[in-house]
Amino acid sequence: MPYLTKPLLLLFCLVLTGECRKHGHRIRRWTGTVETARNGPESEKHGPSLAKKPPDVTKNRKLKSDQLLKVDDHDFTMRPAFGGPAIPVGVDVQVESLDSISEVDMDFTMTLYLRHYWKDERLAFTSSTNKSMTFDGRLVKKIWVPDVFFVHSKRSFIHDTTTDNIMLRVFPDGHVLYSLRVTVTAACNMDFSRFPLDTQTCSLELESYAYTDEDLMLYWKSGDESLSTDDRISLSQFLIQKFHTTSRLAFYSSTGWYNRLYINFTLRRHIFFFLLQTYFPATLMVMLSWVSFWIDRRAVPARVSLGITTVLTMSTIITGVNASMPRVSYIKAVDIYLWVSFVFVFLSVLEYAAVNYLSTVQDRRERKMRDEMRERARSQSLPCNCGMSQTRTMILDGTYSEADTNSLAGYTSGHMGPEEDVEMPREVMTEKQPPGEHMVVHLSVSSESTATKKKGIRALSIIQNTHTIDKYSRMLFPGSYILFNIIYWCSYCIGA
Repeated sequence: MPYLTKPLLLLFCLVLTGECRKHGHRIRRWTGTVETARNGPESEKHGPSLAKKPPDVTKNRKLKSDQLLKVDDHDFTMRPAFGGPAIPVGVDVQVESLDSISEVDMDFTMTLYLRHYWKDERLAFTSSTNKSMTFDGRLVKKIWVPDVFFVHSKRSFIHDTTTDNIMLRVFPDGHVLYSLRVTVTAACNMDFSRFPLDTQTCSLELESYAYTDEDLMLYWKSGDESLSTDDRISLSQFLIQKFHTTSRLAFYSSTGWYNRLYINFTLRRHIFFFLLQTYFPATLMVMLSWVSFWIDRRAVPARVSLGITTVLTMSTIITGVNASMPRVSYIKAVDIYLWVSFVFVFLSVLEYAAVNYLSTVQDRRERKMRDEMRERARSQSLPCNCGMSQTRTMILDGTYSEADTNSLAGYTSGHMGPEEDVEMPREVMTEKQPPGEHMVVHLSVSSESTATKKKGIRALSIIQNTHTIDKYSRMLFPGSYILFNIIYWCSYCIGA
């Protein structure tokens, strides 16, 4: 048995060695097939003498972006070509939205894509495909970028949802595209002298904060085509007429000259909203105040309450309009219309005050004249011809007729109404006595001519007859207000 163990072990080793050789041959055959499939038929033609293509470093994942762009090998705190000529930086802007226009704060809010173009040879890299590399905002902090800011901006921020909206694209030759999405609120000097028939022009200004025109030349990359807008941009109160770009140099006494770029846009205000909310209500209040001219002058509560209501309503309209406007020191177009309307409403109240006062004075005067005539007739026992150029006295008994009084000495008598007391050149004073007694009649004729008295009476007829004042007001107030509206709308609409 011990003699058989050694041969068996030797035989097992030989078999195992043979199997290992067969398996290795199979591995070599399979590897060759795979390499042939990868290299294609050209590798079979040319054989192993074919030169391999240089690897594209942009696709090499083992190489970090910092090492690829050689960020650590340069000092990026200094601008490109430091000490040389000014570096040109092109700018273009795409306006995404014009969010709001505030008349009270005199500013506007705009969201835009701001793009910068420049060349930095320190960022050049080797690429056989000449393809660019794109990075997010994390690389921006490690390289030099233009320090552009918004002049006259009140608030601004870079959007950060879901990450910072910053894009950096580097080309093999060193050209760089730096884009960011910004929302900015900037001041706009508005002129409200024609409000709400006005047109406003606002501008967003871009400028380098640290570099003067000797170090950085800021310019529009494609002229007027550098500014693009979305056709769907619209505002509730304004119509956007046009966007355009300009540029000029800005001077600061302590630092020097800087290149400044302007994004200008013109806005024309929609008038229909203000017609419904301001002009129509004010016009209706003025027309409502004219209703009092057709109300009886003795209806004091009705006319007074109507006048006060229209005045208070006009005050509310004026206050509401001024609450949504800045406190400017000049007169606006809407102020002219509202205050003229307020004056018309106020004058209608004063008109009734004048009518009521004159009516009271006239009634008092008539009452006083009647009382004086009664007292004079009672106190005089004898006929008095004092102050009369011609006086005749007649005594009639209790039985007399109107025909008898009309034939007294050739003079005619009239009824003693309050208005006829003033117009009559003759004065007839009668006093009826109890039956059986006589009646004393005094007739007097003044030396003044009747025509002269009638002239003065006609001149005062409008003042004495309060119905005439209302009658003239019914025509004068509407006519004047219509004339004012024609002048107002022609002046501002033709100017616009």
